[in-house]
Amino acid sequence: MTARLWRVVAVYRVVTLAYAAALIIRDNGSYRHPATGFVVLAIMTVWTAVTIYLYPRANGWLTWLLGADVAVAALLVLSTRLVESAAQINSGAQTLPAFWAAAPVLACAVAGGPVAGLAGAAVISFADLAERGSLPQSTFNNAVLLLIAGGVGGYVVRLALQAEAAVASAARHEAAIAERERIARDIHDSILQVLALVSSRGQALGGEAAELGRLAAEQEAALRSLVSRPAMTGPPGGSLDLRALLDPLAGTGVTVSGPAQPVMLGEATAQAVLAAVTEALGNVTRHAGPQAQAWVLVEDDGLAVTVTVRDDGIGFAPARLAEAASAGRLGVAQAIAGRLRDAGGEARITSAPGQGTEVELRVRRG
Repeated sequence: MTARLWRVVAVYRVVTLAYAAALIIRDNGSYRHPATGFVVLAIMTVWTAVTIYLYPRANGWLTWLLGADVAVAALLVLSTRLVESAAQINSGAQTLPAFWAAAPVLACAVAGGPVAGLAGAAVISFADLAERGSLPQSTFNNAVLLLIAGGVGGYVVRLALQAEAAVASAARHEAAIAERERIARDIHDSILQVLALVSSRGQALGGEAAELGRLAAEQEAALRSLVSRPAMTGPPGGSLDLRALLDPLAGTGVTVSGPAQPVMLGEATAQAVLAAVTEALGNVTRHAGPQAQAWVLVEDDGLAVTVTVRDDGIGFAPARLAEAASAGRLGVAQAIAGRLRDAGGEARITSAPGQGTEVELRVRRG
């Protein structure tokens, strides 16, 4: 979008340069210093070529280029006093750059929005006023038009850039949803079928194979819940309903409870809480014992959201987390506590042998 806007400014420069050249050639015979008029035209031509080349390539020094552009235009407006007679100036004769002097105003509007556009227009208008030494109706009208071009033009440019960014973000979001659905179909047609087969065959064989079948069935249920979860269609970077994210986790051995109304959180925060809850439930499956039940409770007090994951499994000694972290096993430290910390929340894990485990996740709004 910005490259196209610079092309628009470049076209405006070329067209208005041609118009100014026509005026200078037409009126050259009446100038007090005719040769100076052609010098001004040469400067305008060279500066037009320079700016057309530099603006699309200016990055860290764009501000300096804008300042130089406005300064050159203002000086060329003031140079009219070197060429035109006082009588011609007082009668309202056009400045030598004519409409070409508005090009830096448009450049400021493209680069910095309405504020920069208005600032550039103010400088050019002041130069026009200083060149005439008075404020005739034509000068006043030119100043108003410059201010409108700088302010409104900058505002329109900002709207266009924001609209382009929104469209690009929505396109990326839709592409991510489409890719997620494609992966879900592939998983359903391959991995889920294999897990279902392992589960049924293991349970039929009995013994140790039955335990493998049970684990395969649990992983099948978890994976099926993951791929069947509705795609998040809200605006990227917006809010998500945490309750709607957690509900699909309910199943055999897992109960999810919460408010009847949506529990809205920022998208990144909601996804972090979902990942932490999924990890906590995974720990229940892996460590709490084959008969363990888990409960997920969502609470919303307006200022903060608390999600508690409890199980009635075998539990563990409080020192075990520190021992696991020192041994390099960072599942709880990173997958649960780390995620909540990065999202601006906190996690608290409590457990005791034979008393199950409780994971409390709390994030504040704002």
